[in-house]
Amino acid sequence: MTAAQPINAYISGTGFYVPPRIVTNDDLVNGYGIETTNEWIIQRTGIEARRYAERGVGSAELGARAAEDALADAGIAATDLDLIVFATLSPEYAFPGSGVLLQHRLGLNEGPNARHVPALDVRNQCSGFLYGLTTANAMVRSGAARHVLVVGAETHSAALDLTTRGRTVSSLFGDGAGAVVVSATTEDRGIRGCYLGADGSQAETLCQRVWDIRERPFIPLGEDGWGRVSPEHMYAHMDGRMVFKHAIAKMTGVLKQACDDLHVGLDDIDLFFFHQA
Repeated sequence: MTAAQPINAYISGTGFYVPPRIVTNDDLVNGYGIETTNEWIIQRTGIEARRYAERGVGSAELGARAAEDALADAGIAATDLDLIVFATLSPEYAFPGSGVLLQHRLGLNEGPNARHVPALDVRNQCSGFLYGLTTANAMVRSGAARHVLVVGAETHSAALDLTTRGRTVSSLFGDGAGAVVVSATTEDRGIRGCYLGADGSQAETLCQRVWDIRERPFIPLGEDGWGRVSPEHMYAHMDGRMVFKHAIAKMTGVLKQACDDLHVGLDDIDLFFFHQA
């Protein structure tokens, strides 16, 4: 009896999309009156400009544009997908997730070949895409899926404090989407390893509260019965120094751990992609 060949997972297609509107560092200063400079932002982050989506455009729409490119690059149709994993911290709604909105935009519920492909949202903020990729890798390698679409999309501009008070966050974030198709292969190639971790003790060093589900009601009401959200809770808050300190330490530690697990030296790697800023 011949043993079954192991299944590996590889990235068979990639795609991305950014909205056309470009917002430079000087635009933040001159257009929004934020007290900062182009030089200050570039020196600390390397960011010269970011993209903002127009009103009426959300993360699912951005993600769909990237997904269409990834599917074309992989040479498959949306109906070939077995799972959609959507990573975002700026979904259209509290629920349902953006994944099902993307699924509908891809036309999977229509026509004679309609398929109700499952869609899973991942809410792990900046690391969400890596969590999604790790999930896709596990699903494919287990044999549970042959093609998985992983999308990371954000529409941060709708929830930025575009004043001097919010400059540490507003200078960093923009809008856009990236997508990959993770597919099965019996060839000796593909995703070699993934390493994830979390430190819940630092959860509130970068957060956007908006509401507190522990309160009754979960959004404070004014005398007129309308919900009231203070700027302190409405916009993202970041302890920049603490986030930077932990990000650098954890990123290098995880990178070394992943290489050690694979018995690969850093000098053996041809190209590194790091989270910007």
